[in-house]
Amino acid sequence: MKKTKTNPSLSAKRAVTLLVLFAALAPGSFSSAAPARSAPRGQTDTRAEVYNLRSYTHPNFTRIVVDIGVVREYTAAESREAGQINVDIFQARLNPIVSEGSVPSGGDYIGAVRLMQKSPLTVRLTAAVNFSRIKRYQVFHVLDPFRIVIDIFPLDPGEAPEPAPLAAGKTAPPSKQPTTPVHPAQPARSGYSMARQLGLGVRTIVIDPGHGGVDPGCLDDSGHLEKEVNLDISLRLKALLVAHRDIDVILTRETDILVPLETRTVLANQKKADLFISVHVNAFRDKGRRGVETFFLNFSPDPRVNELAARENATTTKTIGEMDKIIRKIVESSKIIESRELAQKIQTNLVQCLSRQYSDIRDLGAKGGPFWTLIGSGMPSVLVEVSHFSNPKEAVRLMDPAYRQKIAQGIYDGLLGYIQSLGKG
Repeated sequence: MKKTKTNPSLSAKRAVTLLVLFAALAPGSFSSAAPARSAPRGQTDTRAEVYNLRSYTHPNFTRIVVDIGVVREYTAAESREAGQINVDIFQARLNPIVSEGSVPSGGDYIGAVRLMQKSPLTVRLTAAVNFSRIKRYQVFHVLDPFRIVIDIFPLDPGEAPEPAPLAAGKTAPPSKQPTTPVHPAQPARSGYSMARQLGLGVRTIVIDPGHGGVDPGCLDDSGHLEKEVNLDISLRLKALLVAHRDIDVILTRETDILVPLETRTVLANQKKADLFISVHVNAFRDKGRRGVETFFLNFSPDPRVNELAARENATTTKTIGEMDKIIRKIVESSKIIESRELAQKIQTNLVQCLSRQYSDIRDLGAKGGPFWTLIGSGMPSVLVEVSHFSNPKEAVRLMDPAYRQKIAQGIYDGLLGYIQSLGKG
């Protein structure tokens, strides 16, 4: 997994905010010394336990690690006035036996590192740093088990800090890099979205293999598991993107582990992804139903879509009391236009790619649906149902590596078509 770099030359109070599905649960304004609050009697405490703080000093950098074990939302920010890097971990509590502070032996560029219960729902890590003695730092996470890592890189001997920003009225020297023709973005079917007006492109794509771990997804009549097919297709898609495009590709899981529905887009938001693609295999009580379809986040009047959404959303831990917030997230989504365009590109190209070699490929279309794995994303997001395990013919095809490769190729072609429509491909 690639590491996300944070540039310490950012303004002192600029936060690198990682938008997540649990944002409504993040605390507002609490005292910095607020004690942890236990769950009400008869209710389970859903906060993750921060159970360890450790640090290592290497020749070229200092590493700080916070062990949590459960995927949680977090944000990173710096304060130059205070000389601090702060990481807030939401829906978390500090284990009372954890040492709340340490001083890594990192020389003159790093001081005390402390953990505290900032509020009943938030644990804060604070690292004291001398910004004039470091060239950069990065905050990222590692899965299985989940932990948050801060790497701080000091200046090399004799190396000067990064130059200050240009003063007002000054201009940088002209670039000597060769220029390439500029192609303006094409309008989406509903016109020029904000992304197209601003000339935005795609650099990072998150691929989400549906289900995993104790959640197998659907099964065919022979007992084959959807989670395995999803992962195989996702790995093939990643290989195509890495081999042919200058794009960073991240998978929400690369092995058979459980990633909760609510945290899949959390990972995409934390990585500042530009696109989110969730890969699934379909199944219905009607074994004659077949074909491929692609969804973007929206409501749907189609009972079959709602049946599918109910099945795909079955593992969420959200409650009816949160329905108003959930509906608001769907209604207020600013990515619907681009998500619809992305879904249409993928659907068209996937059907065309499969139809060149296989007969009876049915185009079920691109449509809206209320899927949890798409809620909360800060980027255009789609869910691709690549074929049906419940259909005997398609179930056999899904066991064929050549068929899975064609699926990956079709999704890749759709992604390329979408990127080119932005004027960036």
